[in-house]
Amino acid sequence: MARLATIDRDGRPHLVPIVFVLDGNTLYSAVDAKPKRSRVLRRIENARREPNVTVLVDDYDDDWGRLWWVRLRGRARVLDEGAEAEKALDLLVAKYEQYREAPPGLPVLAIDVDEWRSWAAGP
Repeated sequence: MARLATIDRDGRPHLVPIVFVLDGNTLYSAVDAKPKRSRVLRRIENARREPNVTVLVDDYDDDWGRLWWVRLRGRARVLDEGAEAEKALDLLVAKYEQYREAPPGLPVLAIDVDEWRSWAAGP
């Protein structure tokens, strides 16, 4: 599972689960068709205002010897249009079967990762 942390207007962390795709050192995530209160999402507006973000990807297992996590920190860009946004959407559709039936739309969140940290309980 992956979670995106942005900073809200009050300086508090705002944490949401996301799906994503990596392309080199850039992580992409988009707004999908699942029901939401609004198409104007707080994570997107937070990233527009304060681009420093963190993504945590982890896997839980009842066998604690198989636990692991990866934390990515970087600067977010909100892509409202353009070739990079279209490329990101194509990558997301290729990765997630669910997106082939209901493709995500704009905007796309692009995170240029500048720090990678990881941990694993086992080899």
